[in-house]
Amino acid sequence: MLHFKRIPAGDIDCDSDQRQGMRIVGLTGGIASGKSTVSNLFKAHGIPVVDADIVARNVLKKGTGGWKKVVAAFGEDILLDDGEVDRAKLGQIVFTDPEKRQLLNRLLAPFISRGILMEVLKLWIKGCSIIVLDIPLLFEAKMDKWTKPIVVVWVDPKTQLQRLMIRDESMEEEAKNRINAQMSLDLKRSKADIVIDNTSSLEALHEQFQKVLTQITKPLTWTEFMLSRNGAFLALFSTFVSVAIFKKSA
Repeated sequence: MLHFKRIPAGDIDCDSDQRQGMRIVGLTGGIASGKSTVSNLFKAHGIPVVDADIVARNVLKKGTGGWKKVVAAFGEDILLDDGEVDRAKLGQIVFTDPEKRQLLNRLLAPFISRGILMEVLKLWIKGCSIIVLDIPLLFEAKMDKWTKPIVVVWVDPKTQLQRLMIRDESMEEEAKNRINAQMSLDLKRSKADIVIDNTSSLEALHEQFQKVLTQITKPLTWTEFMLSRNGAFLALFSTFVSVAIFKKSA
């Protein structure tokens, strides 16, 4: 059995020799595909991860803008006694109704996007060279255009169904409904730059992850460097130098 030392997000020191640029990696998959396992592997290797699910939970907290929008649309029946959203109840509603699911996504998308952007900005300021965006709806939210490379964690449909039923102790029909509520993994795989096949064992997953880690930590392209904090400073410095030379020659 494999064991990984997990590095808390607050302990990640981006302001180090990594500070050569910024690469934003997109990580996505499907329910019960093992995406969270891969996300944890990135964290265990000191790569900062912006988790869209955590951002989504934060934008649904009582009193927030997202909370107000969702309560207005779905009613107070989705609230717990303490006023927080009953996420399980809301999930049951949207997983069985495509229109309500799309409504929820539309309501929360601006808040989630803003939250993700703020997290990326914080890591950019710290000087992180690699950031992983863990976003289940990466393609649906059209956030894939901001990430490169895109890593998709894939499993075959039969394995996905079996794992979901075991994990949630759910019936086959309920599990199928939850899987069908998402973009198919085969379609996501066709859009990926890197595919991690998680059909086999954890050991096999770890072997693939090591290859992915090597690939995403390779030297940055010039474009990626210019997106970094150092690149921004270099661009600003170059502008000042150009202005000074122009004034001197004028």
